[in-house]
Amino acid sequence: MRTHTTDDGETVFVAEDEGDRGSKAPFYVAYGTSAREEKYGWFCAHCETVDNAMDAMGRIQCNQCGNFRKPTEWDAAHE
Repeated sequence: MRTHTTDDGETVFVAEDEGDRGSKAPFYVAYGTSAREEKYGWFCAHCETVDNAMDAMGRIQCNQCGNFRKPTEWDAAHE
């Protein structure tokens, strides 16, 4: 895992072996501890930020570069 310092000065640990495909680059899981005990959020590999938003269907969108992951839960009722 590699470390990343957030805009707030917090250190998070980016698990580059845990992630999902995005439209521009992968999203990796970011943890608050190196032991992977506390999930912090998602790390956008395109612009290297944790400033992302996730909705109830699992869609992730980076607030900096627009990189996005399609929803993990989807059916015709969501349209």
